[in-house]
Amino acid sequence: MDQIVQHVIGGQRINGGGRFGEVFNPATGSVARKVALGSRAEVDAAVRAATGALPEWAAATPLARARVMFRFRELLEANAKELAAIITAEHGKVLSDAAGEVTRGLEVVEFATGIPDLLKGEFSDQVGRGVDSFSLRQPLGVVAGITPFNFPAMVPLWMVPIALACGNTFVLKPSERDPSASLMLADLLREAGLPAGAFNVVHGDKEAVDAILEHPGIAAVSFVGSTPIAEYIYRTGTAHGKRVQALGGAKNHMVVMPDADLEQATDALMGAGYGAAGERCMAVSVAVAVGGVGDALIDRLAPRVRALKVAPGTDPEAEMGPLVTRQHLEKVRGYVDTGVAEGAKLVVDGRDLKLQGYENGFYLGGCLFDEVKPDMKIYRDAIFGPVLSVVRVPKFDDAMALSNDHEYGNGTAVFTRDGDTARAFMHGVNVGMVGINVPIPVPVAYHSFGGWKRSLFGDHAIYGREGVRFYTKLKTVTSRWPTGIRAGAQYVMPTTG
Repeated sequence: MDQIVQHVIGGQRINGGGRFGEVFNPATGSVARKVALGSRAEVDAAVRAATGALPEWAAATPLARARVMFRFRELLEANAKELAAIITAEHGKVLSDAAGEVTRGLEVVEFATGIPDLLKGEFSDQVGRGVDSFSLRQPLGVVAGITPFNFPAMVPLWMVPIALACGNTFVLKPSERDPSASLMLADLLREAGLPAGAFNVVHGDKEAVDAILEHPGIAAVSFVGSTPIAEYIYRTGTAHGKRVQALGGAKNHMVVMPDADLEQATDALMGAGYGAAGERCMAVSVAVAVGGVGDALIDRLAPRVRALKVAPGTDPEAEMGPLVTRQHLEKVRGYVDTGVAEGAKLVVDGRDLKLQGYENGFYLGGCLFDEVKPDMKIYRDAIFGPVLSVVRVPKFDDAMALSNDHEYGNGTAVFTRDGDTARAFMHGVNVGMVGINVPIPVPVAYHSFGGWKRSLFGDHAIYGREGVRFYTKLKTVTSRWPTGIRAGAQYVMPTTG
């Protein structure tokens, strides 16, 4: 990989104004490369490039845009291993997980190849005498995406293919912590036939973010990240007249009923709680044990958590890699300290994990808390690390109330053999994505991803048909063609009679 991760503006790589940040190898703790940090000047240059490319790209037929997406899909699949290696090198997640991230992003590209059908409008014949009405969807213009460190390829791929297929041009501001994947996406899009300037990458920090939110040439902003930042993005972007979808944080609960298959539930909690070191917005961070199932669940979980294979993401036997930065490691470790101070029972303590040869890496072993209470900070906050909390409640209604009362409403799950319980949970829980014996209910590409409450700001979920609606504006046409019959001027409201 390049020693300096540059911006991509108008098809050219540039360093910009000379500010740089450090990109770490989380496995070793060493600086791997530098990343250019953009200013308002770089954002403005990217918007101008996107604006210049817009007329040609928007005028292309949906089928022509779909063919670019088809070629992009083929290139993405052919280079999936290389992209996964880039993700692991800068994020730290294990290679198999990085490959899964690429696959889930690829599914959205495949969805976007169907854009000719997805952009079809509606037609009504003879809404009045000799009058027809029809609708069509047109691109917004230049749109932007601000994406998080935890999925440096998948989340951009939630946004970019649909936005481009709809006829928009794009400015991406990826996380400066693991920025290199975005450059590979830019290269593959250009190779697929996307015009120069239709997709631009500006790296940066808050300065670049604010420039995007305030720029008059940007029509819409998509964001995925923490709730405080999501709310800031939404308020600032909408105040500047933009359409905004801002996906925030999560505290995902998994309810384990007494009749659940406990081996299946344990497997689910291990993967959903500790996969990607818990750095997923759909990670399960709270297990709600109903009735008397708590002891049996802890008995199964504790030895599995202690035995987690924590290693560099390139180790083929690794089940969990390091956290993304030392700062985030210290933040997560601080939450574990707080949980102990609050009186929760720390069944498995991963704070002292050291790997021989990787002593400076950003590693934290799996942590498991029992007897966690809803008023504890470790229950309320989105920790975003390998920390699973078990909360015990007597009844199903108490379990559902925990999810409903929490400020976040991203994802939740219930493990049960009882169809009535599952149906009651599905209908009654106040959360946007629900799993029934599925721990991470991330919707497939032809549905849409989005939470409720303080997990999503805005009216649109991301990707799927909701993505098509977000990246287009609706136009409705009412038409009549002259027939030679003149009725004269009419001064009343037209009716359909």
